[in-house]
Amino acid sequence: MHRSMYQPVCALTLLAIALPAQGAQPEVPQAPLTLKAAVDLSARNFPAIQGSLAAVAAAESAVDLAKTAYLPQAEMRLGVNWATRNNVFGLTFPNGVLPGISGPVQEVSTITSVFGSSAGVLLSYEPFDLGLRRANVRAAEAARSRALAGRELIEYEVALATGNSYLRAVANQRAVLAAEANVQRMQLFRESVGALVASELRPGADGSRATAELARSRSDLVRAEQEAQTALAFLAEWLGLAGIAIEIEPARLLGSPPGAEPLHRSLDGHPLAAAQQAEISVGEARLEALRKEWRPKFQAQSAVYGRGTGARIDGTFHARGYGLTPRVGNWAVGFNMNFDLLDYKRIRASRQIEAHRLEQERARKETVTQELLGEVARARIAVQAARKIARNTPIELQAARALATQSQARYQAGLGTVVEVADAQRLLRQAEVDDSLAKLGVWQALLALAAAQGGIDELLTAASR
Repeated sequence: MHRSMYQPVCALTLLAIALPAQGAQPEVPQAPLTLKAAVDLSARNFPAIQGSLAAVAAAESAVDLAKTAYLPQAEMRLGVNWATRNNVFGLTFPNGVLPGISGPVQEVSTITSVFGSSAGVLLSYEPFDLGLRRANVRAAEAARSRALAGRELIEYEVALATGNSYLRAVANQRAVLAAEANVQRMQLFRESVGALVASELRPGADGSRATAELARSRSDLVRAEQEAQTALAFLAEWLGLAGIAIEIEPARLLGSPPGAEPLHRSLDGHPLAAAQQAEISVGEARLEALRKEWRPKFQAQSAVYGRGTGARIDGTFHARGYGLTPRVGNWAVGFNMNFDLLDYKRIRASRQIEAHRLEQERARKETVTQELLGEVARARIAVQAARKIARNTPIELQAARALATQSQARYQAGLGTVVEVADAQRLLRQAEVDDSLAKLGVWQALLALAAAQGGIDELLTAASR
């Protein structure tokens, strides 16, 4: 499941690498990094974490925006027009096309035009809303909690990916050391075989075989060095330092891993489960807001306004320019109630959609819980297997060293072949790699177990002491 969980973070990583750097420069370490120091650095440098902080800030602003619904509204208007004053008796439905006109109907129409003006301030306040505003604020607060949970999930995923990349880098460095030791042994063996061939105590084919084995060991070293450098490059990306050379200090990881497993944690506190629970809380808050949306809308209003016109009531006109200023003032206070009776069906359908989405999120939460339980079980099995392997690899290494010594002695005595020596050397190299990686394998398994339980801080501290 973690593989799918890493996908959004990996996408963000590639995006961060592709785009040019902007803003503050990332922090570059001045000393080799321990495992915990690498994880802490990734939390400060990785672009996706910085983006999650911006998402949290946006959610905070959304809460402030929802709270502005409690404030009164104040609208100011100033208008001037030049129009005819002809009017007709009768009714028109409210519309946004025909301009409104006031005054009595005149018997004679005219094309003479006059100025008109208006200015005013309207103050409106909704004294009570039957809980809608509070429900909207709670929905915004739930969205803020979701953003916080999302930030914690990204931090957790980046920390886990950084930890795994660090352990892979250490493993590749140990493989390089084993390859270097094998090159040195094959170099000495090649010199020994060369002396025997020169003394005609061994056929020339043995010398060719020893030379080929030496060349092969050197190629293996080059490949190991390439993989080690590539692992460090991947680690640098998770540290937000793509393209910058970094060094690591894995001394504690090369010792004995802790004997105890990470403390058991409730899966409800797992960042992935917490993020999914936050999605459920958002759905519940939205559904509650929709339940309160079908309601009367009450408005307490107060207005101060003025009108001006160049038309007289008897059909004559004032001098040109008379209506440019509002000369007649008025004030008004009132209380209105509006209720869209037929809006219920739309709101009911919206509630049903949100309710189904909420069911989907709850089912997803159950799926996440099952996956986390399965991960914990698999991780415990992996820890037990890794510990058994770590106890077995010293036996493998000791036996491989003995075999390498015996095969060379047999070859020197003329009882063995160069093929036996080459096979023994390859077996020894593999045993050295296995033994070097066995303890790291326990650390990797413990990291996977801690990650499945939702907390890796304690293990990171133990790995960096």
